[in-house]
Amino acid sequence: MICKLFVFRHAETFDNKNGVFSGWRDAKLTPKGVLEAEEIARQLAEFKIDYAFTSHLKRAKKTLKIVLKNHPQIPIFVDDRLIERCYGLLQGRTKRRLAFEEPEFYEQFHRGYDVAPPQGESLKMVEKRVKSFLSDLEEWLQKNPGNVAISCHNNSVRPFRKLFERLNLIQMCRIETPQNQAMIYNLELKNTDLSHLGKHLKVKAKWDGVLLSNHIKLATDPQNPLTKYY
Repeated sequence: MICKLFVFRHAETFDNKNGVFSGWRDAKLTPKGVLEAEEIARQLAEFKIDYAFTSHLKRAKKTLKIVLKNHPQIPIFVDDRLIERCYGLLQGRTKRRLAFEEPEFYEQFHRGYDVAPPQGESLKMVEKRVKSFLSDLEEWLQKNPGNVAISCHNNSVRPFRKLFERLNLIQMCRIETPQNQAMIYNLELKNTDLSHLGKHLKVKAKWDGVLLSNHIKLATDPQNPLTKYY
């Protein structure tokens, strides 16, 4: 049995346009971003979509809403394992200025793997929680097969691409994903083996040291069928 995963990055936001570290800030889509989301909607219009997942951030939810305009009545679940990388104390700062003022530090964490900004997440931490989501999703689809739309962020989409496109670690850290393009992956449920993702280990993200906003709720959706993570 094959399920299709339609994975895409949220469309352009004002933080993207202004070169700002967005992270868990709730940035809004630009007019260009709305057009980018509509382009993804056109790409997926002819496919059957049964379920959808997104983080709680408005830019991911808004992108998904536009993408699903041709697919009414699709159940949508919020899962913050898909949320953008937390940039901690750097959220709201401009990338260009930081790269100019602290170039070595910028290079270490921006596209490094295991270096986290102050009170934020490393890409290694992001990969761990995304792997946990994928592991639970694969197990759930064994009993509830269907095609899944997944609205991600620039960094949470990287582990998907690493797994399905067989990227190495350096490629995963440095690849840039367009904001107007859906990636379509075939998940072969009968033959797939995601045991290396820690399916039987009850993997949970380590949130220690991450700067939690008062608006962040990790257990954001009680209807999420993958609730064992929480």
